[in-house]
Amino acid sequence: MTDQYAVIGNPIGHTKSPLIHGLFAEATQQAMSYVAIEGPLDPDVGFERVVRQFAAGGGKGMNVTAPFKLKAFALADERSERAILAGAVNALKFESGRIIAENFDGIGLLRDIEVNLGVPLAGIRVLMLGAGGAARGALLPFLAAGPAELVIANRDVSKGEALVAQAGSRRAGLRACGYGDLAAMGRFDLVVNATSASLTGELPPVPPSVFSPDGTAYELAYGKRLTPFLRLARNAGAHGVADGVGMLVEQAAEAFVWWRGMRPQTGAVIDRLTVPLD
Repeated sequence: MTDQYAVIGNPIGHTKSPLIHGLFAEATQQAMSYVAIEGPLDPDVGFERVVRQFAAGGGKGMNVTAPFKLKAFALADERSERAILAGAVNALKFESGRIIAENFDGIGLLRDIEVNLGVPLAGIRVLMLGAGGAARGALLPFLAAGPAELVIANRDVSKGEALVAQAGSRRAGLRACGYGDLAAMGRFDLVVNATSASLTGELPPVPPSVFSPDGTAYELAYGKRLTPFLRLARNAGAHGVADGVGMLVEQAAEAFVWWRGMRPQTGAVIDRLTVPLD
């Protein structure tokens, strides 16, 4: 029997997940199907009902995208530490009537940066722009990689400070600040835009002085070519600029490993989905 998987979101027409997992399944010779499901926004229909129906019909797992990551968190019977810190999940697994939840966004981001881009975080200065769900998902994997310093900059400083406090004993070198504080903080080896600004063509209020000539600027949005953030970084002399297509593929690979017990190769899939920045 072919195992069934899906991604659920709304809207969902833009998703690359069926293509990515289809390529993974083909490369690893896995008997599985993967479809996109447009989840209901109507609370009377219910996100929970759709998920439970998919599981009851033989579904083995689901990816979860906007706007259902918080609902999926609430629905789960069991959550990973990464999911708990993020307060959101992007992958579900159905086992013995239980719903198990994970968040692979952060570990997928870290793998793209360290493995694909060749930028180890150990001992470097890292700046994360934003303190929302994307930053929360990245926090534990980033801290585990051992940066010398990890600064979270956010318009609402208290939100960043709450995230720092939630990290608890793992917060050595971790601090929060406002965007206005960045001009006095010097250059960072890695600057990650985890805000939603680029989705609307806007630019976070970050000074050019944060970018190092030998450093890297990473944009979580993908397929939008040279966003205002990446353009600012390039004009400021940053050595490397990258968008989030690699993160997209790597987080999918993490879910694939979780579901199927084997890691697919990601390089060819990333190359297939990459849109030139220029």
